[in-house]
Amino acid sequence: MRHIPTMEVHISGAPRRRYVAVFLLLSAVLNTASAVTHYSIPEEIEEGSVVANLAADLGLDAKIMARRKIRLDVIANKRYLEINKDTGELLIAEKIDREYLCNVKTSSCFLKMDVTIENPIRLFNIEVEIMDINDNSPQFRRDTMHLDISESTAAGERFSLTNAVDPDFGANSINTYHLSESEHFSIEIQTGRDGSKFADLILKKVLNREEQAVHNLILTAVDGGVPTRSGTANIIVRVIDTNDNAPQFDKESYNINVMENSPIGSLVVKLNATDLDEGTNSEIVYSYSLYTSDKTQQTFSLNTKNGEIRVKEMINYEDFRIYDMEVIATDKGPNSLTGQSKLTILVTDMNDNHPEISIKSFQSPVKEDIPVDSVIAVVSVSDKDSSENGIVDIRIADTLPFALRESSDNYYELVVSQPLDREKVPEYEITFTVTDRGSPTLSDNETMTLELLDVNDNVPQFPKSFYTIPVMENNAPGALLSSLTAFDPDLHENQYLVYFIIEKEIVNTSMSMLFSINPENGNLYALKTFDYEIEKEFLFHIEARDSGVPPLSSNVTVHIVIVDQNDNTPVIVSPWRAHGSVVEEKIPRSTDKGSLVSKVIAIDTDSVQNSRITYQFLQVTDATLFSLDQYNGEIRTMRMFSYRDPRHQRLVVIAKDNGDPALSATVTIKLSTVETAVKAYSDMTEVPLEYDIFSDLNLYLVIGLGSVSFLLLITILVSCVLKCQKPMPSKAAPPSRNSVISERNSTIADSTLVSNDAYWYSLFLAETRKGKLVVRQPVPKAGSRYIVSSLPRSTGLTETSDSAASTLQVRMTYTSASRKTNAYIKSTSNNQRTTSSSCLNTFVGYRPIYMCLYTLCSSEVCVGLIVTQTDENSTPAFAHLKHLLKYSQ
Repeated sequence: MRHIPTMEVHISGAPRRRYVAVFLLLSAVLNTASAVTHYSIPEEIEEGSVVANLAADLGLDAKIMARRKIRLDVIANKRYLEINKDTGELLIAEKIDREYLCNVKTSSCFLKMDVTIENPIRLFNIEVEIMDINDNSPQFRRDTMHLDISESTAAGERFSLTNAVDPDFGANSINTYHLSESEHFSIEIQTGRDGSKFADLILKKVLNREEQAVHNLILTAVDGGVPTRSGTANIIVRVIDTNDNAPQFDKESYNINVMENSPIGSLVVKLNATDLDEGTNSEIVYSYSLYTSDKTQQTFSLNTKNGEIRVKEMINYEDFRIYDMEVIATDKGPNSLTGQSKLTILVTDMNDNHPEISIKSFQSPVKEDIPVDSVIAVVSVSDKDSSENGIVDIRIADTLPFALRESSDNYYELVVSQPLDREKVPEYEITFTVTDRGSPTLSDNETMTLELLDVNDNVPQFPKSFYTIPVMENNAPGALLSSLTAFDPDLHENQYLVYFIIEKEIVNTSMSMLFSINPENGNLYALKTFDYEIEKEFLFHIEARDSGVPPLSSNVTVHIVIVDQNDNTPVIVSPWRAHGSVVEEKIPRSTDKGSLVSKVIAIDTDSVQNSRITYQFLQVTDATLFSLDQYNGEIRTMRMFSYRDPRHQRLVVIAKDNGDPALSATVTIKLSTVETAVKAYSDMTEVPLEYDIFSDLNLYLVIGLGSVSFLLLITILVSCVLKCQKPMPSKAAPPSRNSVISERNSTIADSTLVSNDAYWYSLFLAETRKGKLVVRQPVPKAGSRYIVSSLPRSTGLTETSDSAASTLQVRMTYTSASRKTNAYIKSTSNNQRTTSSSCLNTFVGYRPIYMCLYTLCSSEVCVGLIVTQTDENSTPAFAHLKHLLKYSQ
């Protein structure tokens, strides 16, 4: 026999040829024509891989192999290898699985086949050894293994586990096992005769079901391949219970109090014993021990299932006061275990008598103003029980304004502890509650009703302290203005209210002549029609008085505000119409475009909203020649005059106010154009024409200077009177409410101005703390037009101290066809100085002009100042007078 040395051949496969190590062993046998060729390859080689060059190994020429019809046997209908007839290479035709091919674990796995060629026929034997690789993971036959282990099992006990299986061979097969961490278990690895390995579960520590009933473990099998592969299985160990725990009561001993005469069947106590075991080992039966007397067992029943002890017979405190018993709890395990508890039942004497209360005297009703600490009732308490059960406590509600005061043993007085108010609480339900100190306590109660009699102790109250009531002017006499209702929480006659107006005179007119109030319901009515232009507001008081004894009253201030209506037609004051209703103006015919021709000015005595005037052309000869500003009334030329324009232009201007409905007035202006040079209208406003010299502003300046001079005379006389005359006591009635216009200590002032554009008349009556002064002038001629404007005065004289100030106020009104002028005097005096102011108010266009005379007098000298100003602010003037007076002294 001849051996061919082993050689390593690199082979390639399509599409990319790979090389594998092939060990070739050739043997020749002399005098024979057969040989065996041996190859070794790993399993799972890819298809097309080259095993060896078979032609070279067999000594054949690769070029003639096709002609000699070389072929390879098929094994089990599968062609694992094939020969490339062009190159003579042995190729992998199908992927080889060693575990499938050699299903019995053995150290060697061969694939034997014959190669046949013809011309001449020859037969070659081929052996291909399939080498194992680690391509399979260990697997357990069962993923989960269940074990039942008794908690009485001793430590060290073994438990067989299902081993894992790995189809691979040798080192690629199972190498070891691992167990998850556990304080009770470990594993021990065993090796079988065939070399397979398995694990046994070892109990390291005794199990306790009451601590942990189930243990979950993980067993891992690991093979020896590179890289290693593993498989896992779950081990669930359920701990089987044994009767190793005795029943235990919640407490070893009980002390229980039971009231005598407790109802039969009432629960005394429910015992509770627990057993940590499970199943029948934890089921408990209760029973009396031999140490429990028959009397106790006759008096109390024990439920063997739930441990309830109930009253079986009537308990009598006088027969037995203490019952001792012992109860045993036994489980139902194979080897029964027991536990016991001692009970001591103490019988408590029952409080079976209720306390009693008796009202000895009671006073009702009482007045709500009953003094504090007055006795209203006397009560007594008692209880037939003894000891603590016979001690009685009495009480009333803490919220009541009463208190209990012990007068003697078991006698109490009910006294008033707080002031009573019938308006808050008209009556009281007083409940006396008596309670003994037994266990359980018994109580009783008695209720009495205390009524309170009303006392007139509440002043009538209005919802508001000040009422502002708007009244539209031109109202109908008798119209309802408002309802002023007060509330008095008293009862009967103490709550019957009567309303009336507190009397106060305004220009010798009593308030009761202007307004009326229903004495029963407080409805306020107007007795006259009011005119906003004459009277804008009234301020007075209404009093509500109850019918109690003594009567109580309160008052409320009422402010009547007259609301303006558009009831005054605008009055055109410019241009001046001295020669009738048509105004004639002359303008040069050469007047430029935009020149001021005339200006219409109208005034309206209504309120600001209603007195806004707008101007419009009602008729115009040529609408393209003149324009009218609707707000200021200026008439200007829109173009120059032409020779075609008529010499006379007639313009009718309407002045309309802003009321609803609107009122209006018209003025007709006749414009005549002249060829000669006539001064523009704007110049005429600076230098009036001859017939206008004594009209409008100049006329009022003259009247104003005369009025101021007259007022200066009156002021000096009043100042002299105030300084020179001594105070005189007065027995007049008490003063009434202050004036509706301004508040003062003592004032009576009336003034009347009668005007016929040339004649003045004034009458003044002044009362002060210094005395009286009367100044009279002749009465006007019959038929003269006059307007009266007055200030209210108080109904009586006021007696004041020397340090009090006195004030004199006089207002006069002058009215002509186109102007309204107000004049007033105000004088104030004290012990040090006397101040007075006299003002004349008129309008120039829309601007108010005030011509005022201010005087300041001391005990020795008087200084005066005449000022023309645009407002009524007197502060700067009097500041200047103080400096003048200082230097004069």
